[in-house]
Amino acid sequence: MVGPGLYPEIGKKARDLLYRDYQTDHKFTLTTYTSNGVAITATSTKKADLIFGEIQSQIKNKNITVDVKANSDSNVITTVTVDELTPGLKSILSFAVPDQRSGKFELQYLHDYAGVSASIGLTANPVVNLSTVFGSKALAVGADVSLDTASGNLTKYNAGLSFTNDDLIASLNLNNKGDSLTASYYHVVQHSTTAVGAELTHSFSSNENTLTFGTQHTLDPLTVVKARFNNSGKFSALLQHEWRPKSAWTISAEVDTKAIEKSSKVGLAVALKP
Repeated sequence: MVGPGLYPEIGKKARDLLYRDYQTDHKFTLTTYTSNGVAITATSTKKADLIFGEIQSQIKNKNITVDVKANSDSNVITTVTVDELTPGLKSILSFAVPDQRSGKFELQYLHDYAGVSASIGLTANPVVNLSTVFGSKALAVGADVSLDTASGNLTKYNAGLSFTNDDLIASLNLNNKGDSLTASYYHVVQHSTTAVGAELTHSFSSNENTLTFGTQHTLDPLTVVKARFNNSGKFSALLQHEWRPKSAWTISAEVDTKAIEKSSKVGLAVALKP
């Protein structure tokens, strides 16, 4: 990607390093493919004594992708994506059954110097969301705004700034209607397979700070270890191994260093693809 990308990509590298794949539940995912190319993915997640299930089918035909998900809460979510209507333009239509108010239509446009996403809810008084990013891959600034047309109120307004060079990405985000400010960075150690990152969030309403440090190291092309620690005393670590393309197991654990007497939390995720 040459341009600045879309708004959610501001600070994404640091968020992925600090939060992605960490979990304390037990999750199993199996993906199979039919003879006509339909991908079917079944997922089972155990949270405490509850088991949550989901099955997803994905059909691709040229530039059209149809995703249908059904879960154990009796919700059916359908997403239709049409890519490259014109160069850089993508359209996404999504809706859920039985929630008739969940329908949404979105357009995304990527340019060398801009990224724009606009969505509207498919209701009589919809929520309209617009996010824009301007700049380049090296320096980008953006905003994300939602308007509730029923009340005429802004339900969301965020802003972000991102700086990227060969081995470092730094970002600054103003979130929660201006109530919180988050600064983050992601840095690849030179001539190394190790990356480090940090995120500092300040809440203006509570005057509280949240600081999280993390690191990631690639042991070999198939194995990754990660660790993180925050100022509330929680330490987490994970080990992920990919024994075949797109098939991997992940073991993660979390310990509250300020309450060692409490049992630690351990999660296991297994993903299988043929």
